[in-house]
Amino acid sequence: MTWMVYGANGFTGTLVAELAVRRGLRPVLAGRDAVKVRALAERLGLEHRVFDLGNPADVVAALEDVNAVAHCAGPFSATSGPVVAACLASRTHYVDITGEIDVFEAVARQDQAAKDAGVVLLPGAGFDVVPTDCVAAMLHRALPTATHLDLAFVVQGGASAGTARTAVEGSGGGGRVRADGEIRGVPLGHRRRTAHFRDRPRDVGAIPWGDVSTAYRSTGIPNVTTFTTLPGVVSRLQPFTAPLLRTGLGQRLGKAVAKRIGGPDGPTRARTRCEVFGEVWDDEGNRVRLALTGPNAYDLTADSVVKAVERLGDTAPGAHTPSSAFGADYVRALDGVVVGEPSAGGQQ
Repeated sequence: MTWMVYGANGFTGTLVAELAVRRGLRPVLAGRDAVKVRALAERLGLEHRVFDLGNPADVVAALEDVNAVAHCAGPFSATSGPVVAACLASRTHYVDITGEIDVFEAVARQDQAAKDAGVVLLPGAGFDVVPTDCVAAMLHRALPTATHLDLAFVVQGGASAGTARTAVEGSGGGGRVRADGEIRGVPLGHRRRTAHFRDRPRDVGAIPWGDVSTAYRSTGIPNVTTFTTLPGVVSRLQPFTAPLLRTGLGQRLGKAVAKRIGGPDGPTRARTRCEVFGEVWDDEGNRVRLALTGPNAYDLTADSVVKAVERLGDTAPGAHTPSSAFGADYVRALDGVVVGEPSAGGQQ
């Protein structure tokens, strides 16, 4: 199979390309920066292509002989649409690493078009949102009557420039939850709770995360809230910082700072990890919990993207979440992931 890493010269794209080569795979590397893409391709001994996403015909032409593209160039609110459109036109499978709710919703609306084209559209094939989506699907399997789902995560090791730019872009909009099947806006940190991670309990606050979209599609659970460690001061200051970040100036300043972030190096990634906790409950008061530990989120992302590309041929065409594409237990196949057994009981 011929496949491509687009945005290969970015932090995560480079990790994907390097891991693919270590596993004996030879993806085509692509991006819009000719100098950086060529340098990476020469270092890894791979074919490369240079194109941006501004001309739809150029994108289609670049994908016509490619079976799948792993899209790693965010913010995906700006880049996902052109690549998805080109994949549908060229009949190329699509995988990305977004965590953006609106991108998940937009790709889901292309489900019938993907079926008609015979391709798989799989956004969120990295840390956003493989571990949380699979935990949600496992919890639903354990409690099919669940009406509410809480998902929480923590990551160690810091962020890349691309992740930071995406966070800046979305930070002016406050929080979002799934309530009675609909996505609704709420204040950032509007709920707090204790999340019982595998290492220890932590206080977490509600944030907008991709599972507000994907967990509902994976499980049908109509009420979904996502959490991470969030100092109380953040939620208290959000009414003041959000209006600034909604302005053009605020966005430019925030992205300028984010651009200077380099991402965690190898030793940092090796000594850090991610944690996920999930809990579901139903109207009868039944509860089930599950916890997961994994490697550094960027290493998990690279591993998942490479494994996902290799599994696309066995996946039914259409727009998918990770668990709908590969099953609830897909996360167990990732290197270094340990999943705790579901357990009933406990309080919010």
